[in-house]
Amino acid sequence: MTAPVSRLSPAETLRVALAGLLDGLPPKAAAQAVERLIANYRGITPTDAPILRDRADVAAYAAYRMPATFEAVRAALDAFADVVPEWAPGSQVDIGGGTGAATWAVNATWPEERPVTVLDWAEPALALGRELASRNPLLKSAEWHRSRIGAALTIESTDLVTVSYVLGELTEQARSAVVDAAATAAQAVVIIEPGTPDGYARVIEARDRLIGAGFRIAAPCPHSAACPIVPGEDWCHFSARVSRSSLHRQVKGGSLAYEDEKFSYVAAARFPATSISTSTSAPVPAPSRVVRRPQVRKGQVLLDLCEAEEQLRRSTVTKRHGLLYKAARDADWGDAWPPTALAEPAEPSGPAGSSD
Repeated sequence: MTAPVSRLSPAETLRVALAGLLDGLPPKAAAQAVERLIANYRGITPTDAPILRDRADVAAYAAYRMPATFEAVRAALDAFADVVPEWAPGSQVDIGGGTGAATWAVNATWPEERPVTVLDWAEPALALGRELASRNPLLKSAEWHRSRIGAALTIESTDLVTVSYVLGELTEQARSAVVDAAATAAQAVVIIEPGTPDGYARVIEARDRLIGAGFRIAAPCPHSAACPIVPGEDWCHFSARVSRSSLHRQVKGGSLAYEDEKFSYVAAARFPATSISTSTSAPVPAPSRVVRRPQVRKGQVLLDLCEAEEQLRRSTVTKRHGLLYKAARDADWGDAWPPTALAEPAEPSGPAGSSD
């Protein structure tokens, strides 16, 4: 027997809503739409026209991308929420929100009803997003507006602006305009892009504009200074585990029960973040952050960290570190480090390296 939607988590509610999405759409049509969307989203040419053209496109997109987008945005928002524990958005504007994955993620992070406005230029996406949101009690009052995403964009004052998987569809000029509009309107801005070198470059570009507009970086960076990563040598990205439903596996043509969504992001605010560590009273986002998958070896854990001292460092945590070692074994890619009340320093062992 299927559990009532109201008793399900936001992720489960979304899966239930998506389950009936492709009813009546021939599998071949869904597969063709998915293939075309993959080709468009992997392209490098920005566009001023919507990629999602009709309901078949939107249904395929939602089944293909919405679970992964939801988990990536939720992971970014969770990291942000960890360093602003006394804050919750009273309102949200989602730029280029499409079918609304980011609005679902916001309500999964801060589960309460709030004014929500979704802006997108594709009317079929807005219509389907509105349909899906009707299954979520916290989103029933959300407003869905058709809007050109670019230089002419204007946003009313709001607490939180989310911009997820949008900047890659825009020209450089339009990207700058969207970030500037978000910075003008919001107290906090969270931007998520694919975890590729190009996606990271767009995030860094947006990060610089937000800092220039007076924002402080809350996550993932432990500082608001220049990123210590050398362009062209590496890029900052993270990973979110996505559970696949049978429908999701069918649309994506996969057999595994899960997949890992790689993403880059920045969360910035006009108010200071609170340090996670109790070792300092300074209002810093985090002492450091794990920027690669931890390497667990016999008697030790290797952590690649981005630190508040504006540097990348590999840290070795061994059994002699006691509780810190136990915490390191449980640490995940993207976590702040060290955990609260465990600020004992670990041994440096050289520059950070890639392990993803």
